[in-house]
Amino acid sequence: MIAPEELRSWILLEDADLIVVNKPGDTVCHPSKAGPWSSLVGAVREHASLEAAHLIFRLDRETSGVVVLAKSSAMASRLQKAMQRRLVRKAYLAVLTGVLPGEVTVDQPLGDDEHSPVFVKSTVRHDGQPSVTRFSPIVFGGGFTLARVVTETGRKHQIRAHAQWLGYPLVGDKIYGPDDRLFIEFLDNGYTAELAARLLLPRQALHCAEIDLREAGLDRVFRAPLAPDLAAFCRAHGINADGL
Repeated sequence: MIAPEELRSWILLEDADLIVVNKPGDTVCHPSKAGPWSSLVGAVREHASLEAAHLIFRLDRETSGVVVLAKSSAMASRLQKAMQRRLVRKAYLAVLTGVLPGEVTVDQPLGDDEHSPVFVKSTVRHDGQPSVTRFSPIVFGGGFTLARVVTETGRKHQIRAHAQWLGYPLVGDKIYGPDDRLFIEFLDNGYTAELAARLLLPRQALHCAEIDLREAGLDRVFRAPLAPDLAAFCRAHGINADGL
């Protein structure tokens, strides 16, 4: 559950049109059956006394960072159309397993992974939807890479699936990491010591660091520093993430 004071501490901007928050990992975006304060959308609706809070795009539960919500259907429609026209720019920070030697663009179509025990998993397949992700290494340490990641398309689990295909999966990824069956184990037993030994983090190391709405007609760029848990992992492995 999200406490009202917690939500207030996450808000990056609130005006007549938008509420922008820096979502922690392990927070659900969409409403759930557990009441309004169990999800980001519900909590924002209660906080601002809105009939509806319009999520412009979602982050996975375990992904932290910038989330933009519109207070009105008119602003939501404007920004969703801008998203469709690829006028909203997003940049992520990710901790990858392995040392990525240089910038690389993955241009590989994605679709459902019909061979995985995890039914929501995506994978590279020739008949999938066009998907493009650019990975740019920033700093290395301890056999890991802190990278800036920019998406040119918005497919399900795109960054995570492309990172796995590239051979540099995200640290902590239960589905696209060392074994997708770890996700089933997590659902059955929670985050055990055995999972911790294999995954190294209790969530995937992915953070939405920047949302740029300037091309969408709003003179706004929203940024959120690397989440504290990911920054702590970087420090523990000799990765200098200061200022990110």
